[in-house]
Amino acid sequence: MSLETRIAQARGEGPADLVLRGAEVLCTVTGEMIAGDVAISDGIIIGIGASYEGRESIDVSGQVLVPGFIDTHLHIESSLVTPFEFDRCVAPRGVTTAICDPHEIANVAGSDGIRYFLDASTRTVMDIRVNLSSCVPSTHMETAGADLDAQALIALADHPQIIGLAEFMNFPGVIHRDPGCMEKLRAFAGGHIDGHAPLLSGRDLNAYVSAGIRTEHESTSAAEAREKLQKGLRCLIREGSVSKDMVALAPLLSPITAPYMCLCTDDRNPLDIAEHGHLDHMIRSLIAMGCDTLAVYRAASLSAAEAFGLKDRGQIAPGKRADIVALPDLAECRASLVLCAGQVVSDAAFGARTLIPPVARYSVRAPQVTATDFRHAANTPETSVIGIIEGQIITDHLREEIAPDGGDKRPDPARDLARVAVVERHGKNGNIATGFVRGFGMTRGAIAATVAHDHHNIVAVGVDYDDLALAVNRLSEIEGGFVVVAAGQVLAELPLPVAGLMSLEPYESVHAGLVDLRKAAKTLGVTLQEPFLQLAFIALPVIPHLKITDFGMVDVDRFEVI
Repeated sequence: MSLETRIAQARGEGPADLVLRGAEVLCTVTGEMIAGDVAISDGIIIGIGASYEGRESIDVSGQVLVPGFIDTHLHIESSLVTPFEFDRCVAPRGVTTAICDPHEIANVAGSDGIRYFLDASTRTVMDIRVNLSSCVPSTHMETAGADLDAQALIALADHPQIIGLAEFMNFPGVIHRDPGCMEKLRAFAGGHIDGHAPLLSGRDLNAYVSAGIRTEHESTSAAEAREKLQKGLRCLIREGSVSKDMVALAPLLSPITAPYMCLCTDDRNPLDIAEHGHLDHMIRSLIAMGCDTLAVYRAASLSAAEAFGLKDRGQIAPGKRADIVALPDLAECRASLVLCAGQVVSDAAFGARTLIPPVARYSVRAPQVTATDFRHAANTPETSVIGIIEGQIITDHLREEIAPDGGDKRPDPARDLARVAVVERHGKNGNIATGFVRGFGMTRGAIAATVAHDHHNIVAVGVDYDDLALAVNRLSEIEGGFVVVAAGQVLAELPLPVAGLMSLEPYESVHAGLVDLRKAAKTLGVTLQEPFLQLAFIALPVIPHLKITDFGMVDVDRFEVI
C-alpha cells in the first residue's frame, strides 16, 4: 500500500481492509476508553475513534480492545516445543510479540541453533524477535556444545528480527572486566543489551549497569527491583514455571513505575500454559492482587515496546502495527479475538505457515554409565548440599554431616538427601560430577533430563544408583528429554529430539506427556510441583548460591568449582 493510499483511507476516502466495530479501545497512554471503529489496512491501524467502512468487518460489540501483549524475555525452548507450536500455543492468548533468547539451543548447536530460530521467526503468525545469546557457554565452569565469541554474534547481527544482545549472565565477567565479555559489550554498545544480575546491588550494580545494560529480569524482591529501577534499568516482572517473582514484585507496579516495568515468562512449560495461561495469566493475576489495571496493561504492551525499541506497537493508534486483543472483561483477560499485524489468529492462519526442518537431531552423545559412576568419593563428613527453594531458581548452600561408607557418601532419603549428578552429553570429555541436593523429597528411584540450563548436559537426581544409570542411558536412546525410573523400570518419559530440548509433537501431546511425568515423579515421593524445571536450574552456575555442572559443585558466590 502506498503512503498516499493509507492517508486517504485514514480520512475515510476509501474502504479499509478490515474494520472492528462496536468495541471500546483502552488507550495505554491516557487510560481513557475510546469509542468508535478501528480501521486496519495492510496490517497497520489507520484510524480509531470514528466511523469507517471496510472490505471486511468484525463485530466486537461490548468488548474492550487492548494492544497485543509482549513477552519481553523468554526461551521458547523451555516451552518444550518448536517455535511453530509455541506460536500456536500462546498467540490465541493475546501474545503477539515474543522477544526470545535462543541460548538453550545455541548451547547445543551454536550458530546453527540461532539461525533456526531466526528462520522460524520470519514464518510465524506472531512476531518473534531475537536477542543474540551473549553467554554461550554461560561460564568457564561447564562443558557446552558450542562456544560463541563476539565475532560469531556479529556475523548474525544484521538479521531484521534481531533486537540486540541477550541476557548477560556472566555478571562477574562484566564487573571484573573479562576480555571476552568486554569484546561482546563493545560490539553491541549503543544497542539493546539485556541484563541478568540476581541479587547484585551497590557499587557492583553500578558497574554492571554502566556497561550499557538496559533491562533486568532476575529481581526476586521489591527492594531489589526498586534499586535496579533507580539505577536506570527497566525491570521485567517474571512469572515462569520455576521462577515465580510476580507476587513479590506486584507491590512495585503502579501508574508511576509502569512505564519502566514489563512482563516476561522466561521459562514456562505447556503444563502451566494449559492450566493457568501465559501473559494473560500474569495480567489477570496482577489485577486480582490489586495492581492498577492501566499499569498492568501498559507493562504488558506499551512499556514493553518502548523498552525494546519497538516503536510500531504497544498502543492502538494510527500508524501502529495492528496487534490487537479483544477482551470481554479487562480483569479476566481472556481473549475472544486476536490480531497479529492485522491477521486474525486462527487455525487457518497457523495452517498457512511455511514450516522449516528442525536442527540438532541426535545431539545426545553421552557415555554409557553404570551404577558405580554415581558414587561420591570422600573422606570427611562435612558436605556441601544444594538446597532447593521451591518457586525460585536461587538455591541455598547447605552444609551437612554425611559419613563416608567405604569411601562413598550415599543418598539418605530419611534426611531428604538425594544424589545429584551431571553427565556431559556433547561428546567432548565424558565428565561425570556428583553431589547432594535437598528439597525433592524423593524416597526411591531417579529422574533425569537433558534440559539443564544452560549447558544442557544430562542432569539427574535419585536415591538409587542403578536407577540413575538406567535414566541417564535411556536419555541417549530417546534423543534427550525427561525420564522417570524406579526399580529398574522406566515409568514415564518424554522424548525431546530437537537438541534434546524440544518435541516434534503438538503442544497438546507435550502437555499430556508432562502430566504423566509429574504423576510418575510423585510416585517416587517427589514433593515439588515442577520437579523437572527445578532439576534444570540446579545446573546453572550463574544463579546463587550453590549449583552443579559437569565440572563439579560450584560456589556461585565465589564463582568457583569447589
